[in-house]
Amino acid sequence: MPIELKMPALSPTMEEGTLAKWLVKEGDKVASGDILAEIETDKATMEFEAVDEGTIAKILVAEGTDGVKVGAPIAILAGEGEDASAAATAAPKADTAPPAPPKAAPEPKADATPKNAPTPEPANKGYGVTPTETPAAPAQAAAPPRAEGDRIKASPLARRLAQAQGVDLSKLQGSGPNGRIVRADVDAAVGKAPAIAAAAAPALQPQTAHVEPGDIPHEAVKLSNMRKTIARRLTESKQQIPHIYLTVDIQLDALLKLRGELNAGLAARNVKLSVNDLLIKALAQALIDVPECNVSFAGDQLIKYSRADISVAVSIPNGLITPIIKSADSKSVSAISTEMKELAGRAKEGKLQPEEYQGGTASLSNMGMYGIKQFEAVINPPQGMIMAIGAGEKRPYVINDSLQIATVMSATGSFDHRAIDGADGAKLMQAFKRLVENPLGMLA
Repeated sequence: MPIELKMPALSPTMEEGTLAKWLVKEGDKVASGDILAEIETDKATMEFEAVDEGTIAKILVAEGTDGVKVGAPIAILAGEGEDASAAATAAPKADTAPPAPPKAAPEPKADATPKNAPTPEPANKGYGVTPTETPAAPAQAAAPPRAEGDRIKASPLARRLAQAQGVDLSKLQGSGPNGRIVRADVDAAVGKAPAIAAAAAPALQPQTAHVEPGDIPHEAVKLSNMRKTIARRLTESKQQIPHIYLTVDIQLDALLKLRGELNAGLAARNVKLSVNDLLIKALAQALIDVPECNVSFAGDQLIKYSRADISVAVSIPNGLITPIIKSADSKSVSAISTEMKELAGRAKEGKLQPEEYQGGTASLSNMGMYGIKQFEAVINPPQGMIMAIGAGEKRPYVINDSLQIATVMSATGSFDHRAIDGADGAKLMQAFKRLVENPLGMLA
């Protein structure tokens, strides 16, 4: 029987994607684990692998097609021994538009329903919707739970990724054909952020502004998937999260002196620390020192984290992405520097995996390199705070009761006031300031 290859959900938040490139053509034979296509999500370009053996009977969606919905058929695979031409003839048409809403059932007549008849359960029972994520249609129907001892069906790539990430495949339900576990299932298990309670307000879509440019010379540029996602998530953040902003001025001279000494000692290892590397460490340590701020609001629950995973804002050509330094509180600054350079490089190439940019317990955004003195960043849900870093500059500053010239930067913390009280936010800002001004404390 021909198998429909459907647009996969390559991350927990993916709703649609661009079929960037086919790596196979009609008539090609493929085996489990072969890479079939490159798919562009809102954050990266990822590979789509085969989970079954067979022949590509028909390609339904041409490469370069935007807005292909998750779950939409993109190709037909004829199984072993099947006639590929016959499978291609029976192929359905691809649908890149969202599915039409179901028609309302006609109201029953007054005497049509027997007395004491059981009330039917709602069709979506058991599926919560979070304010920041709209569930995508699964690529395949979920498999029934496996009995203990059953053989685990998983693609070779999924097995490799699961082993590398420490994921127990026996705990996963596969979304591939016949319940096979595929890469998307492993990615979702690793990168899924804590769910916000279903009782919270439903997701809000940014309103489309109607712009009339008139006779002004202009160019209309189509939004990328990344820019659409940024617009939606930032709108949701400002509409749903009550932000509170706290700013401190921080003297940088001690940190700059220490950075110079560390770089001199690390030169033989070809490691060069940036100021941002040290600030990542300082924020991570401050979150451990003030655990009341290392939290996420989850409706009727507060998620308290025992480690500090810092999402770091990185500007890329199409927008912004936040690769994560996991366990930054327990890593050396040299390890943070090396990892940050590697993540930022792959972010600019669009090669980050979902678990490398989804999650995190707090964020850091540094615009000092642009000469920005101070700004207020928008919280990245479901995180509870983000630290905005301004430029270090020479300013008049009181040191030991005398007015001197010092290198000073302004740092502003944005806090989710539902989860973090102002006093606790102030404690975090104090801890961050203390660690930056006395940087040996975060290296001990």
